[in-house]
Amino acid sequence: MTAAVFFGCTFIAFGPALALYIFTIATEPLRVIFLIVGAFFWLLSLLLSSLVWFMTRTITDNKDGPVQKYLLMFGVLVSVLIQEMFRFAYYKILKKANEGLKSINPDESAPSMRLLAYVSGLGFGIMSGVFSFVNTLSDSLGPGTVGIRGDSPQFFLNSAFMTLVIILLHIFWGIVFFDGCEKKKWYTLLVVLLTHVLVSALTFVSPHYGISLVAAYVVMVPMGIWAFFVAGGSCRGLRLCLLCQDKDFLLSSQHSR
Repeated sequence: MTAAVFFGCTFIAFGPALALYIFTIATEPLRVIFLIVGAFFWLLSLLLSSLVWFMTRTITDNKDGPVQKYLLMFGVLVSVLIQEMFRFAYYKILKKANEGLKSINPDESAPSMRLLAYVSGLGFGIMSGVFSFVNTLSDSLGPGTVGIRGDSPQFFLNSAFMTLVIILLHIFWGIVFFDGCEKKKWYTLLVVLLTHVLVSALTFVSPHYGISLVAAYVVMVPMGIWAFFVAGGSCRGLRLCLLCQDKDFLLSSQHSR
């Protein structure tokens, strides 16, 4: 049973991301490179967040109780801010790299910023999901029985679906964030930041995992719709895609602006 839980939760959490990687990124070496760099930028944000957390814990002399609770809230806020700062830094680097590619080889079309936003968002999401879920996955292999002391028996399943929503949200945040930077709509960046803080804060709603999970998906749906239209999607195009009447629909937004 532990192996079934392990593999089931693994495929729930990372199955969609793996499918996106295989069908949209793996065949293009340049996209793979941008994905890896995006994941590396998320790792850098984690390193900086860890340093801030370590310094804060040292200053407060590792106190427990109410102080610990406020420290956790502070840590989440700082971590989200640092992640979005690194997302912005990655956007600036990609913008410069894109301009460099165009100047080196003007005859060949460089990747569009919409495509790069998607790739970088997937890189951020995969690395975030791996670090947030890998320890839980290792515990699912046993020994022990979840819920034997009154906790939720669906803990692993809830964690898997929460990891999935975080990965998808990072993709949507990346697309919306890059579009806001391109069009200089700075309120868009604020929306991304606030929704990121909100979803991260939902992890404090414990042990009511169902409430936090539903709330996270409620945030994900409008962000996904927003990202879809920002990326160049339309209701007509979506209908044609679902009816298999336009096989090139998924590639139509990858052309350079």
